[in-house]
Amino acid sequence: MRRNKKAPVSVSRKALLSTLLTNGKERLRFFEKHRPEMVETICELVRTESPSDNKPAIDRLVSLLAAKFKALGGKVKVHHAARFGNHLQVDFRGKAGGKPVLLLGHVDTVYPLGSLAEMPCRAARGRITGPGVFDMKAGVALILSAIQALQAWHGAVPRPITVFLDSDEEIGSNSSRPITESLAKKSAAVLVLEPACGPHGAVKTARKGVGEYTLKVTGRAAHAGLDFERGQSAVVELARQVAAISEFVQLQRGLTLNIGVVRGGTRSNVVAAEAEAVIDVRIARAADRAGIDRRLRALRPFNRHCKLKLTGGIHRPPLERTGAVAALYEKAREIAGQLGWRLEEAAVGGGSDGNFTAALGVPTLDGLGAVGEGAHAKHESILISELPRRAALLAGLIEAI
Repeated sequence: MRRNKKAPVSVSRKALLSTLLTNGKERLRFFEKHRPEMVETICELVRTESPSDNKPAIDRLVSLLAAKFKALGGKVKVHHAARFGNHLQVDFRGKAGGKPVLLLGHVDTVYPLGSLAEMPCRAARGRITGPGVFDMKAGVALILSAIQALQAWHGAVPRPITVFLDSDEEIGSNSSRPITESLAKKSAAVLVLEPACGPHGAVKTARKGVGEYTLKVTGRAAHAGLDFERGQSAVVELARQVAAISEFVQLQRGLTLNIGVVRGGTRSNVVAAEAEAVIDVRIARAADRAGIDRRLRALRPFNRHCKLKLTGGIHRPPLERTGAVAALYEKAREIAGQLGWRLEEAAVGGGSDGNFTAALGVPTLDGLGAVGEGAHAKHESILISELPRRAALLAGLIEAI
């Protein structure tokens, strides 16, 4: 007699959320129990300083993390970089097949080597302080904690996971971007462990695109007293250009231009022959990229005796709140609700590596890292009490995608 084979039963999203509802408190208790280990790991990472421009320092941190992920059974691949620190990729085979979830972050910080002397890493009064703790070494530690938890709950991670930690995010991601994009194209979704937004720990469903341009003006030098009329001031021309560029701002569209650096001239008694301005450009919509680039390149001298030269461009596309991004946020919001809190979303002006992956159409959710404040500042810190919730949310999302 021939027997009908039963089709494998997949766990539905509703069933998974039901499991989370049943086990939510237990999951949080799991991470509460392991919170001292999480704090210890974060402090270890913060005390291993890793400025973007110091390859030996970053490589030491990458080696430390490679050993930690290898101890969890991950397949480690170090992407060697000549000018920048090495990048770390770790792959975990899941119990089920399918595309991996990409857990994305960076290991570099904006702080020069030796910053620990002025802002030591301390765990006190409910916070951890130190250079890079918020942006984003606590996020790296959360990845380790979530993977450890999934292995404890399931015997192995329930689905394939790829971890990618680059070394140059703070300085433009020039070396790591091709790797990030290649991994994202192979992934079901991207979870970015950059810091959460605000005191309530909102995740980021939109980020502005970022660009930088340099406008150089060439005039004609002359003695300010003897030959003033023969001079053609590059500084005066640049001032008029700055005023014109300021008119390009469209706040209602999220389009801003900030002339943040201006240089020009040599001495007060010399008509300036050269001047330049560095322009920060932020766009909320990919559709605005070509338009603002065209307007900047269409600038012409007010003084026909001066010359303009514009270089640069938009180097990081915006992370827009597409349907795929919104759907991923909705999953996160539901999981957080089952764990006992309301997860908010936010749109922010700064960019991350998540901008690259979202621009490829890969579902991307950013800001899943630690809750804290003071990114890039001396008072940078995170809230210890929020670590269990963030780790539980990350683990739940990996299961749900």
